[in-house]
Amino acid sequence: MLSRRHIIEGTAALGLVAAFPGLALAQRRAAAETVDVAQLMQPGPLGDVSIGKADAPVTIVEYASLTCGHCATFHTTILPELKKKYVETGKVRLVFREFALNQLDAAVYMLTRCMLGADGKAGEGVDQSRYFALIEVFFQQQRTWAFGGNPLEAVTAITRQAGMTQAQFEACLNNQAILDALNTTRERASTAFGVESTPTFFINGRRFLGAQPAAEFSKVIDPLLPA
Repeated sequence: MLSRRHIIEGTAALGLVAAFPGLALAQRRAAAETVDVAQLMQPGPLGDVSIGKADAPVTIVEYASLTCGHCATFHTTILPELKKKYVETGKVRLVFREFALNQLDAAVYMLTRCMLGADGKAGEGVDQSRYFALIEVFFQQQRTWAFGGNPLEAVTAITRQAGMTQAQFEACLNNQAILDALNTTRERASTAFGVESTPTFFINGRRFLGAQPAAEFSKVIDPLLPA
């Protein structure tokens, strides 16, 4: 089970992620350009978290890491523009899926899932706003908690501000079921859809790699919208 120690030790894995940024990307360019949409849209054991209308004509599935700098760039500088243009107008639904790259990533994703409830599940009627609010803060403050000198202190402070008590914090990090589910989501993304780098997007099943400018997303999205 993950613990406070894993939050601290998890930072050691970040160097490995950053050391070979081009390898996974090169592998993905050789992958199939599209995947089976019906298979892609099957949620993981914790259920999907999403923003936008369920019946939007375009669905973007994002696999992201909270310790990934490019993912933070997308969420802080690119997604706001896409939300305003597409999500808030009912044209696009964004499904966010966790793809933990290291122990720190997994631990923090466990904490965000616990904002949905003790079991971490995004079932029918569950308010997902607290989850996305915490995800946003973790991306905005990524350099402080993921690359600072004291990840435990920084992560604890962020979750406290979100209303999580110390008891809830400890219980969440020791929830093996949530950790197993996150691992299942990551493994399925890798084996079924060839995800090996973050962020990886699937726009109505079409693979789209990296935190590209909003205009590049539009080139893919616009032709898929009703005339």
